[in-house]
Amino acid sequence: MVTTTADVNDGIPVVRERSHSPFRMAMGRLFKKKIALVAMAILFVLYFTGIFAPLIANHDPNTINLRSTQEGPSSEHFFGTDRAGRDLFSRAVYGIRTTVIITAVGLVTGSLFLGVTLGLLTGYFQGIFDAFVMRVGELVSAFPDILLIILLAATLRPRIVDLVRNIEDWTGIDGLVSSGAADFFVISVALLPLSWFGMMRLVRGQVLTLRTMPYVEAANAIGVSTPRLMFTHLLPNTLAPIIVSASSGLGAVAGSEVILSFIGIGIQPPHPSIGRMIADVTFQGGGLVSVLRDHPEQLLTPIVIVFAFILCWNLLGDALNDVFNPRTR
Repeated sequence: MVTTTADVNDGIPVVRERSHSPFRMAMGRLFKKKIALVAMAILFVLYFTGIFAPLIANHDPNTINLRSTQEGPSSEHFFGTDRAGRDLFSRAVYGIRTTVIITAVGLVTGSLFLGVTLGLLTGYFQGIFDAFVMRVGELVSAFPDILLIILLAATLRPRIVDLVRNIEDWTGIDGLVSSGAADFFVISVALLPLSWFGMMRLVRGQVLTLRTMPYVEAANAIGVSTPRLMFTHLLPNTLAPIIVSASSGLGAVAGSEVILSFIGIGIQPPHPSIGRMIADVTFQGGGLVSVLRDHPEQLLTPIVIVFAFILCWNLLGDALNDVFNPRTR
């Protein structure tokens, strides 16, 4: 897009052209979409809540108070309490923090670092390395995603926990296991198959197209180094599909983390998580039906939170696809 501005030079009007970058134009179209703005606002609130959970929570999420069990919402307990007397609002806030950490780590390690790097390398160099990475990715993607994630998490958990305990013994640093670092690492590794191959294949396809463009051939002709060519010329021109794919995939990452915690191989007590909150309500002694009848807020609170995560990321991904894809304008 080109806009014109009129200046005066020695009494003679001069018309100057000013162009807007495609990214700026796309952001302008994005901010005109009301659904995208609502989704971004909700995600901002969720991530702000998770980042500042210690300041927002009004109770310790693990404090058991048997004198105030199964209470309804009140001024002291905004979402009520569970069967152990723990404050549901505080547990929900810290559960949001767990999901925020997992989505951020999953995005950085899987989609961005591994997927983008391998996509650039395989698309540019091709050959044996490209064929090897593609065959490995196809082998991994042949398994159902959630079953592979469960298998990896269940297999890796005891080994990683033992490794972290050994690190504590060797270094004398206490609290690595109790802080939940091992749990976050296990889930992050287990979620890698969910994100890296799709991103790698997307970036690879973009690089295969871009490497034949005249500006790439000109850069090669003047002796531009390979790293500079990939990260200065090729990578910026693949940002649009990367942003769309990453935003759409974060909803799946959030949902997978909830499922792992729900079945007991994700974040372990006493660290709160949304999946653990749903499991506590589902498998408690009174039964799910009695909870829904007498204390629906105990189940609705975590379900609404995970629903908001998944829905907002998917809506934002669709909106980004609309603004970056010229065929949908």
